[in-house]
Amino acid sequence: MVLSTDPSVTLDTPAKASTRTGMGAIPYETGTTFRVWAPFASAVYVAGDFNNWSTIKNPLASENNGYWSVDVPQVQEGQKYRYVIQSPFIPANTVWWRTDPYCKHVLDNQGADGVIVKDRFDWGSNTFNMPPWNELVIYELHVASFNRTQNKPGDFSSIIEKLGILKDLGINAIQLMPIFGFPGEYSLGYNPAFPFDIESNYGEPREFKNFVKKAHEFGIAVILDVVYNHFGSEELDYSLRRFDGWNQNNGDGIYFYNDRRVQTAFGPRPDYGRGEVRQYIRDNALMWLEEYQIDGLRFDSTVNIRNIEGRNNDPANDIPEGWSLMQWINNEIDSKTPWKITIAEDLQNNEWINRTTGVGGAGFDSQWGSFFYYSIFEAVVAPSDSARNMYSIRDAILQRFETDAWKRVIYSENHDEVAQINRKVRLPEAIWRGRADSWFARKRSTLAAALVFTSPGIPMIFQGQEFLEWGSWSDSGTLDWSKKDRFSGIWDLYQSLIRLRRNWYNNTRGLRGQHVNVHHVNNNDKVIAFHRWDNGGAGDDVIVIVNMGDRSYDSYSLGFPRGGTWWVRFNSDWNGYSADFGNHSGYDTFAQRSDPNDPDGMPFRANVGIGPYSVLILSQ
Repeated sequence: MVLSTDPSVTLDTPAKASTRTGMGAIPYETGTTFRVWAPFASAVYVAGDFNNWSTIKNPLASENNGYWSVDVPQVQEGQKYRYVIQSPFIPANTVWWRTDPYCKHVLDNQGADGVIVKDRFDWGSNTFNMPPWNELVIYELHVASFNRTQNKPGDFSSIIEKLGILKDLGINAIQLMPIFGFPGEYSLGYNPAFPFDIESNYGEPREFKNFVKKAHEFGIAVILDVVYNHFGSEELDYSLRRFDGWNQNNGDGIYFYNDRRVQTAFGPRPDYGRGEVRQYIRDNALMWLEEYQIDGLRFDSTVNIRNIEGRNNDPANDIPEGWSLMQWINNEIDSKTPWKITIAEDLQNNEWINRTTGVGGAGFDSQWGSFFYYSIFEAVVAPSDSARNMYSIRDAILQRFETDAWKRVIYSENHDEVAQINRKVRLPEAIWRGRADSWFARKRSTLAAALVFTSPGIPMIFQGQEFLEWGSWSDSGTLDWSKKDRFSGIWDLYQSLIRLRRNWYNNTRGLRGQHVNVHHVNNNDKVIAFHRWDNGGAGDDVIVIVNMGDRSYDSYSLGFPRGGTWWVRFNSDWNGYSADFGNHSGYDTFAQRSDPNDPDGMPFRANVGIGPYSVLILSQ
C-alpha cells in the first residue's frame, strides 16, 4: 500500500493505545483521544488541520481487538480531522480517507471533514419532568419545512421562535423527524450518512442542545426519530460503506450485512449480528437521550429491523439479532431512564412490539397505530355518507395492544401519509381535491381530529394540520403560517380538543383514562357514541358523540352512564370555529334512569342536539 507522504514530516514515536474510554474523538484537558473500529485495517492514521493533514504523522495503535486508538496532545475542540486507513483490501496507491463514524459534527464539504466536539453545555438549573404518557400530546415536526425563512431551510432557532405558539396550542411533546447529516440541502431525514452527526443546515450540536433546553423551558418534551433499519447514502462515499476496505460478495463492508439481508428499499441494512455494530447503534440511541437530554426515541421502520422483507409473520425472513438489538436498547433505556419513551413505527399491528422483553417482546413503550389511521381515513374521505362504516370506526376506537391504551400513538395525519414523495396529500385535500378549504373538507377533517383526541391512545398531529394546511407536504416546502390567521377558528378547535384531552379544566379526566365503551353504533344514520373514564364520577366520565352524516338532529336519544346534568364541553359545529359552521345547538342535557332493556346497555338515557359532521363532548 502506498500513501501520499510528506518527506518533511518526522514521524512520532510508535503509537500507544489510549487507556481512556469512549469512541470517536474524545477531547481531554491537554489533547484528544481518537478511537475507531477497523478490524481489517493494517494501519490507521488520523489527519487534520492540527498536523497539516499529514497521512502518516499520527498513527493509531491496534488494541488487538479490531479497535485502534491514540492520544494526540494539543489537539483541541473545533479542529477538523479524518482517518486514513491502510488495508490489504484497499487498492494500491490509494489514500483511503474515512470520516469518523462516531463524529458528532461533519462538515458539509466534499471530504466530509469531521469536527472535534466537546460535550459541554450549560443546561441551567431547571428540571424538566416528562409528562406521563397518558397526558402526552405529540406534534410531529420537520425542521427544514416547519418555519422556513428567507428561502433557506428552517433550523433549530426557527423552531424556537414558534415554541410559545406551540405551547399555546397545548401540545407538550415535539417529535422531530430525523436530524442526522445528509447530502444536499433537503431531505425527509431518512437517508442518514452519519448517524451521530446533526445536519449542518439545522445547526451544530450546541444549537440542538439549546433547542432542547428551550423546549423544556416551555414544558415541551422532545422525541427524536432515529433510523436504524438502514444506513448510508448513495451520494456520499465517505460514510460507513467499506469503511476499512473489506467486503464480501461485493457488499458494503463491516457495518453491513454482506449477504441478502443487506437489501432494503432505502439503503443497506446494518449487520445486527456484529457486536461492534450493535454497540454502535446502542451508543447512538443513548447519546441522544443522555448527552442531548431528549425525552424519547421513535424508531423508524422497525419491521425492517426484524424482517428482511419488512413483513409480519414471516419467520423464514426474520432477523433474530435485529429483534434482540431492539430489546437490548429498550432494556438499557428502561434501566437508566424509564420515564423516557420509545415508540416503534412498525405498522403491522403486532402486539409483540410492545410486550416486555421478559416475555420475548421488543420492549417498546408504544407504537404507531396504523389500524386506527386507515379506519378513520377511509371513513372521512368517502364522498358518500352511505360508504362510512361506523363499525370500522368502533373497531378503531377499541383497538389497543394488550390492555394498555397508551401502547399506541394515534393520528389522522403523519409525514408519510401526506408526503409529496409518496404521492399523498393532506387530509382536507384528500377529502375534496382542489377544495381543501371547503365546508365539507373542514368539517370532516376536524371529525378525524376529534376522534384522535378523544379515543384511547397517545394523540399526535403533523405540523400545520392545526390550521388546515393542505396540498402535499415536501421537505423543500414550508408551512403557510398565514393560514393560522386565515383559519384561526380551526386553530381554536384544535386547541379546545387538546385542552380537553389534557383535562385542562379538570372536567374531562376520563380522556386520560384507560377505559372506553363504544355503547352506541348507528350505522344507518352514521352516529357513534362512546364513554371514556379513568376512575369514573363527576369530572371524570366523558361521553363523546360523533355524527358522520350530513344531517343534524334536534333531539337524538342515547345512553349515558350516570344520571343528572351533562354539560357540553365541546361542539365542533360552533360557528366560532368557522363562520359557516351551523352552530347547531348541542345543549346541556339531563340523563334519566332508562329502561332495563336500554338499547345502548346503559343505566341512564338523555337527548342531545348535534349538527352535521359534528362532534360533541359532554361531562358532569
